[in-house]
Amino acid sequence: MPDPLLDVNQVAELLGTTTRFTRRLVAERRIEFIKVGRHVRIRPAVVADYLATNTVQPIGARRSTLRKGA
Repeated sequence: MPDPLLDVNQVAELLGTTTRFTRRLVAERRIEFIKVGRHVRIRPAVVADYLATNTVQPIGARRSTLRKGA
């Protein structure tokens, strides 16, 4: 059996956001979801992909090197 599907409340808890934010992601088609009747369900792998896609990497020590040359 595949991973259990998550509801909007569970996804919001995983993301540390409100359910309103999760519903907006669904409404704007910014996250993949499954319709089960009138209910919205999201696979855990989709949440992991969303987090990986939206993770911003630090820029590193560029600022300190720019100051030395000025």
